[in-house]
Amino acid sequence: MTNAYSLEELQRETTFGGAGEDTNDREIRIIDMSDFENRREEITEQLWLAATEIGFFQLSNHGIDPEEIKAAFKESERFFNLPESIKNKYPRPKSVNAGWESRSQIRPSTGTKDQKESYQITQYHMDNLWPTEEELPNFQANTLRFEKQCWEVGMKVLSCFADKLGFDRDFFSKAHDPRQPDYQSTLRLLHYYATEGVTEQGNIWRAGAHTDFDCLTLLFQHEGHGGLQVCPGAEAETQRWTSIPPLGGVITCNIGDMLMRWSDDQLKSNLHRVRQPRIDEYCGSRHSIAFFCQANKTQIIQGPAKRYQPISAADFLTQRIQANFVDK
Repeated sequence: MTNAYSLEELQRETTFGGAGEDTNDREIRIIDMSDFENRREEITEQLWLAATEIGFFQLSNHGIDPEEIKAAFKESERFFNLPESIKNKYPRPKSVNAGWESRSQIRPSTGTKDQKESYQITQYHMDNLWPTEEELPNFQANTLRFEKQCWEVGMKVLSCFADKLGFDRDFFSKAHDPRQPDYQSTLRLLHYYATEGVTEQGNIWRAGAHTDFDCLTLLFQHEGHGGLQVCPGAEAETQRWTSIPPLGGVITCNIGDMLMRWSDDQLKSNLHRVRQPRIDEYCGSRHSIAFFCQANKTQIIQGPAKRYQPISAADFLTQRIQANFVDK
């Protein structure tokens, strides 16, 4: 598939240290989701246009209360503020997208470790990976409540894509059914380490250039904590990276590899990265929260035009991981 970046392709298409040129001449559309059912057709067209061009867009009036987002960030900060001796009790198991990890993800595009720690919540893989109530009271209940809210927004967006692709409107909701034990959508809490005193980026990145492997990513950012950039795949050789505004009240969304394949390559999964801040920018810790809509493991993926052979979501993700990482 055209967006299945292998290690060699990323190394060819991506300049590593201090890569490329910053530009703001690509439009990252902000799509108003208010009065959704009455405006569904209009919103669907706006989403489709953004997803078939840049593959990134932002949602306003999306239905998650700003106070709920603030509360989710507080939960994230509570976790990352735990002593490392406690976080170390909940490490990400091999080949499982759950638990805590720090400076362990090496992107093929850079060959260096991303400068971050993360905690992955994938509901049916959390045995022995939740902090205890004594260590972090109410953390599990609070984060799972927010995960459900993210799922609802994600399915609303995906229902619009289902309409455009000729699937039943609830097609993707059934494909991402959280009641099934093979559910594998993931809430990811992220903490990028502070960079005070660092005067040159070199080949160090908060997150090196990559595409997401899922259907749809929802990202929450703090106002003013920038660094996220996109470079559409067809333009990768230009090395012109567009910064995505870190607006506190919106959700930044991007198409992943899984949905690109499911749409017969109509919807675009594009390269993005998080660069280190410059010395005249905010250099403190950067927190973000991502929700990855990943179809249930047994769900078969094939687009309406059948451009690609059918594949299960589990096998698809395994292939994408093997093409990009050597798992620990």
